[in-house]
Amino acid sequence: MNFARDVLERLPADQLGLVELTRDGARREWSFGELAHRSACLAGALSARGVRRGDVVMTVIGNRPEWALALLACFRLGAVALPCTEQLRARDLRLRLELTRPAIVLADERNRAELEAARPSCAVALVPDESLFAAPPAAAAELYEHDPCLITFTSGTSGEPKAALHAQRYLQGQRLQARAWLAPRAGELVWCTAASGWSKSARNAFIAPWLCGAAALLHDARFDPAERLALLARERVNVLCMAPTEYRVVARRAQLAPLPALTGLVAAGEALDPEVLHAWAQATGLEIRDGYGQTETGQLTATPLEGPARPGSMGCALPGVGLSIRDGELVADPATIPTFFLGYLGEGVTRDAHRRGWQIEDRRAGGPWHTGDRVREDRDGFLRFESRADDVIVSAGYRIGPFEVESALAAHPAVTEAAAVAAPDEERGAVVRAVVVLRDGHAPTAALARELQEHVKRVTAPYKYPRIVEFAPELPRTASGKIRRALLRARM
Repeated sequence: MNFARDVLERLPADQLGLVELTRDGARREWSFGELAHRSACLAGALSARGVRRGDVVMTVIGNRPEWALALLACFRLGAVALPCTEQLRARDLRLRLELTRPAIVLADERNRAELEAARPSCAVALVPDESLFAAPPAAAAELYEHDPCLITFTSGTSGEPKAALHAQRYLQGQRLQARAWLAPRAGELVWCTAASGWSKSARNAFIAPWLCGAAALLHDARFDPAERLALLARERVNVLCMAPTEYRVVARRAQLAPLPALTGLVAAGEALDPEVLHAWAQATGLEIRDGYGQTETGQLTATPLEGPARPGSMGCALPGVGLSIRDGELVADPATIPTFFLGYLGEGVTRDAHRRGWQIEDRRAGGPWHTGDRVREDRDGFLRFESRADDVIVSAGYRIGPFEVESALAAHPAVTEAAAVAAPDEERGAVVRAVVVLRDGHAPTAALARELQEHVKRVTAPYKYPRIVEFAPELPRTASGKIRRALLRARM
């Protein structure tokens, strides 16, 4: 199998494949033929620079065609793509560089300073650079479903984020959710607004649309509610995939209006409240269909295409996917999940950088997959999320590991220790709340709280910063020394 050959090159060469909207307002249309040719040339350029099958190629590029072309080039060569969000800071990037040891990094010029601070030991190529697309096209490698394909990082619940390695089966396996959930028709336009580097963007920004013969829209700009609505109308988007927080903020801060071209609205990551669901339904005549998945598994559930959506429900298991509830926790059967990951780097997956070989113990053979999410099921089989079994914070659709926030805070000279927990928020669902214990000689002030917030933004991705900072003389702990986060959450 080879996604670039078997999917992209079999689509009509003259058909619209991608709509590019830049930060400065420029617009360009790309045909499937152009995308196939440019990505094949980029694959040739990477090959000329020594990138081989099994090598890791890291990208730090925004929602631009160069990001999609880079991933396509990797799929063509059999290289392993590691897309990273532009929000990562030097410490985050260094972790990924050290763990995956990429052969090359493709980065946007605007990310040069942060990347240089991470001190990569491999080659770096900055885009835009036309020389990267001037090489002779590379041939498509013959690949197999278990060959490594893509690395996506988890949020990190009890430690640093983990590198989840996906196989080639992940790409073709997207057909299931593409048809049963995203569900565009051939020739339609799909806009998945997730930033490059996130699990949802990796599967729905262009892979799932192209599997259905639909075009994708990439908008390389910050989220603005009014602009989002204007672009939906101007570009006549047919299927919209947004984070629940984006739906929420648009409904509350912009003037919703009919969007006649829309045929589908989908969301995943957290439940939407009835008020927002009603506002979108009233304006568009469409219900937002929820779904659920994880970095490791890909999509697991979806609100069915037929029948009304259930407010607050993340739908039912996708066709053929085996899900059960054990002691309140959602458990999956990996053998039934076409997009299930191979394993974590360093945990069942190792790599010899010199021989460019991967040693993999496929996690599919490891028995049931415990999602760590507590859910309940109604009489019709619809699932409703209740809470995380661990302490991950879901804010505006981002999954934030407390350890990352706590580590960033602890690096400040005024901090002895800190704990991060979720605090309810009307628009974001939840925000990060930090409880900080200060070192002697430092006073708890509003100015220091703001300083700590800015410090976290500099040390790690800005979306992780604590929007609430509180000070305490000590943190509540169990007899074994673990922080009692439940007690901290109860002290709101």
